[in-house]
Amino acid sequence: MRIAVVGIAGGWSSEVLADAVGRATGERVLVDLDHARLDFASGRLLCRDQDGRELDLASLDALCVKKVAKRYAPRMIDRLEMLRVAAARGVRCFSDPERILRLVDRLACTVTLANAGMPLPPTTVTEDPEQALDAVRVYGRAVLKPLFTSKARGMALLDAEALDASEIATALEAFRAVNPVMYIQQAVELRGQDLGVCFLGGEYLGTYARRKTPGGSPEGETVWSTSTVNGGRYAAFDPPREIIDLARRAQEPFGLDFTCVDVALTETGPYIFEVSAFGGFRGLLQARGLDVAQLFTAHVLRELKR
Repeated sequence: MRIAVVGIAGGWSSEVLADAVGRATGERVLVDLDHARLDFASGRLLCRDQDGRELDLASLDALCVKKVAKRYAPRMIDRLEMLRVAAARGVRCFSDPERILRLVDRLACTVTLANAGMPLPPTTVTEDPEQALDAVRVYGRAVLKPLFTSKARGMALLDAEALDASEIATALEAFRAVNPVMYIQQAVELRGQDLGVCFLGGEYLGTYARRKTPGGSPEGETVWSTSTVNGGRYAAFDPPREIIDLARRAQEPFGLDFTCVDVALTETGPYIFEVSAFGGFRGLLQARGLDVAQLFTAHVLRELKR
């Protein structure tokens, strides 16, 4: 049985998953879609593996999709569309690229969550600078979020009480220059942490917290985000049953094989931030001692035997 891991060469989670699959199958195959070539005439999806061999991904038994790009960007959608060709030819994909497509774009993910009735922080999406300015004023403190991002990269916090109208307008215009569709969310009080609630095959696996490091980032800066990029750390957390059930309902519309639901616990109740197709491996390992790469591989092999 030939199974390839779609990931990033040198990326920690991609490498540990490739190791786990290699141990289970006897063949370690890690492919990076930076090197993919789709030939519609033959129906082949060609890509070099870590050893430089060119493989037809559409001829394999399965693909474990860990990462499709080093950074979140619109090209991720194009790469997932390429993987759909392999899926259409009968290659089992974990998770299915068509399902992943629904959440790599923050707006697509939010629409699905809102349509499912999930509790979300007050959010405005607009291309109009005046509407954006009004939203920031109404929210008081607002977070500007790119539609394609992870670990809070490119996000910015605007405090309407600390800035005058011209300063807010200038900040919005700078954000809009890079992000024409502006996603503006009311900042919620995280009380120093948010949660990653993880599921494997739709079943609850475990939860970790991302906690802000006292004093700010490693560079000494005060930060508002709990992201590990900004100095946050992982810690074990045991949520009450109602939070697990809420996260379970949030991930159900996406139908992913492994997923992490970002949950904020606030004084006014829980909020769902997003559902991720790619995160959770490191958080569960460091906070809970769970080897998700091994668990994921076992899940894939069970599914392939059915």
